Amino acid sequence: MIKYRTRTRMCLAGLVALFFTISAHGVYAMLLVPMDGAQSDHLKAYGIVYHALKRGTKAYWLLNYRGGSFALDESREAELAARRAGVAIEAISSADYAGILDVIEESNMEKVTLEKAPRIAVYTPPAKLPWDDAVTLALTYADIPYDKIYDRDVVSGGLAGYDWLHLHHEDFTGQYSKFYKSFHTAAWYQRQKMELEGLAKSLGFEKVTRCKKAVALAIREYVERGGFLFAMCCAPNTLDIALAALGTDIAEAVFDGDPVDPHYRQKLDFGNCFAFENFEVQTSAMASYFGNIDVNLVNTPMRKPALDFELFPFSAKLDPVPTMLNQNHVSRIKGYYGLATSFNKDVMKKSVVVLGSVPGTQRVKYMHGVRGKGMFAFLGGHDPEDYSHAVGDEPTMLELHRNSPGYRLILNNVLFPAAEKKEKKT
Repeated sequence: MIKYRTRTRMCLAGLVALFFTISAHGVYAMLLVPMDGAQSDHLKAYGIVYHALKRGTKAYWLLNYRGGSFALDESREAELAARRAGVAIEAISSADYAGILDVIEESNMEKVTLEKAPRIAVYTPPAKLPWDDAVTLALTYADIPYDKIYDRDVVSGGLAGYDWLHLHHEDFTGQYSKFYKSFHTAAWYQRQKMELEGLAKSLGFEKVTRCKKAVALAIREYVERGGFLFAMCCAPNTLDIALAALGTDIAEAVFDGDPVDPHYRQKLDFGNCFAFENFEVQTSAMASYFGNIDVNLVNTPMRKPALDFELFPFSAKLDPVPTMLNQNHVSRIKGYYGLATSFNKDVMKKSVVVLGSVPGTQRVKYMHGVRGKGMFAFLGGHDPEDYSHAVGDEPTMLELHRNSPGYRLILNNVLFPAAEKKEKKT
């Protein structure tokens, strides 16, 4: 006699076989990956789409349709992978898909073809720091592969061949994240300082500050050649400070305790920067912030609360790029801190597009811009699901945040380089 559990498994296997039999006869033509409230795991859904592209499956991003859903050519591998990952999918017929495309054509929506799985690099120190990186967490949870690179790879031309680069929460001014005042006696701080000094010397640089300037310049050149850059927390502001100061020794003077030229701002070249201009640089080694690019000043007595921010509703047909970067199932996202929490609109270049900001303030949380042939996106804060992540805290468990709208912004950026490149319609 067949046991009940075995019989149940046989029935389920039969239903799966029936599904694929129907698909083979053309009744079901597409798999819809919904990204609205019906999605059980928004974050793993990006991984399903990524691997479908890697296998050569045709994929489409349905901008503004049900939270930015995806459509895949009917694929047994994608269907099974989605079910194993707990990702909600819907099998739809050719007629149903045609109806969806009609709705998209008549609304503020757009269908974007995804062409290939981007090759991803994460710029991160070889030795793990006492805090985690939200992008690394997101990629790992979504099962999206990436390579780790650092200064040696960057200055030796190792960025060539990558479509997407994420910057770990790095201090590109070489001042160790301005943690000197609070942590210079900590063992991890001293170890990090020693390792970075050794790495800089092995690459031919006398000081860490000079090494980081060379790295910042190589990253900018990568974007100018057509790469896509995504950075969070203090990486955006310290990157631009380092680029503006390419011809000066401001950071070196601050860290070495030397007098800083009082006319340093006249020597800054803001044309070197990605997103910011006319900003001030904090020239005290004992200060815990870099200047006036960041608004919140999290590690100072001047600390301001991290407020919720809203995503700007772009026209999908006229502005598909910012629309892709903003796809979400909600428009308002809860605030969270980072070494750089939100950016000061008063020192942003006019060419930069604001993707998300705190209503009624000059605080920009999320932005996008173009540099040469490439593009960049900057997102403020450290971890979208940890309001005030402190040194030594445990990593966020994304299993508990499968529908995180903040983490979706990160993963939008991961898939963005896969999109078919089209000129704007305006």
